[in-house]
Amino acid sequence: MTSWEEKVRRVVPYVAGEQPKDKNIIKLNTNECPYPPAAGVQEALRQLTEEYSALRLYPDMDATPLVEALARKYELDPDQIFVGVGSDDVLALCFLTFFTSGGKILFPTITYSFYDVWADLFHIPYEQKPLDAAMNLVPADYIPAGDSDIAGIIFPNPNAPTGVELPSDEVERIVAANPGCVVIVDEAYVDFGAKSALPLIKKYDNLLVVQTFSKSRAMAGARVGFAMGNPKLIKYLKDVKFSFNSYTMNLPSIRIGTAAVEDDAYFQEITAKIAATRERTKKALAELGFEFPDSMTNFIFARHPKFEGADLQKKLRERGIVVRHFSKPEIEQYLRITIGTDEQMDAVIAALNEIVAQQ
Repeated sequence: MTSWEEKVRRVVPYVAGEQPKDKNIIKLNTNECPYPPAAGVQEALRQLTEEYSALRLYPDMDATPLVEALARKYELDPDQIFVGVGSDDVLALCFLTFFTSGGKILFPTITYSFYDVWADLFHIPYEQKPLDAAMNLVPADYIPAGDSDIAGIIFPNPNAPTGVELPSDEVERIVAANPGCVVIVDEAYVDFGAKSALPLIKKYDNLLVVQTFSKSRAMAGARVGFAMGNPKLIKYLKDVKFSFNSYTMNLPSIRIGTAAVEDDAYFQEITAKIAATRERTKKALAELGFEFPDSMTNFIFARHPKFEGADLQKKLRERGIVVRHFSKPEIEQYLRITIGTDEQMDAVIAALNEIVAQQ
């Protein structure tokens, strides 16, 4: 007789970045925003506290206020927008909805490490395409040749953890060459100076653009993500969501998410501030001998030719600074350093200067 355990689906789960308990640590390992959310978010929370009895009701399953605010912001119709519990929720539903033909999906070898987890979980065949020597995605690898069994394509732009942006014309090249499948551009980091593929959804009905509130809107704890595409794509996503769980977006997240979108001036202010700090940090790292691809995100993916990546991470941890290290052989010498405040990055550079000087 077989045991129940033999019938369990087993996968290797995604491993998130460490969440240190010590509040004195400079935490630069999970690409969170170093600044608070917009002031309107706090006001929305205050109002919700005053009318807390509203929590006894199920939330609006369509998250209408949030969807309408996003539609105004991005000059779209509400039926072109889908919202979910963080972009991870949105992307997982995309895998369930669009990658079902039995053919393989394509994504880079060095990329967001949830993609292969979802593919394995949902039994979706996949093929990973290598980056070039400069850590650029190679568009030609995503262009089908003859009769192709490509069932879908997904990639971040800018890519993670490298931070490298694929130019818009190359993104369009991939989308245009694959009219028979859905192409998903994961734009978790697009707001720090990169160019969005969003204008292309007017031209291509197979393109879905996914973004998140976790980085540029300083709301990782609220879990808000969204997708933008033609109404047919959005309808199919909603059909799957409502067949799974109709009430994924809770009332507080709808309220505060709406408030965050409506304060565009603050959004522009903090993303510009983070980008400026990133550029200053790039210069300081280069002066210390670090090597890194040109990041257009809120992090820098850097290595030093005289140090092992894991050892450098350890030395920073000893100085109260936590950054992300990946054990994957191709990138094990790199550290992903989130961009914090100017004061935090000054502390990072001071620590690295001390470490390099001791070599």
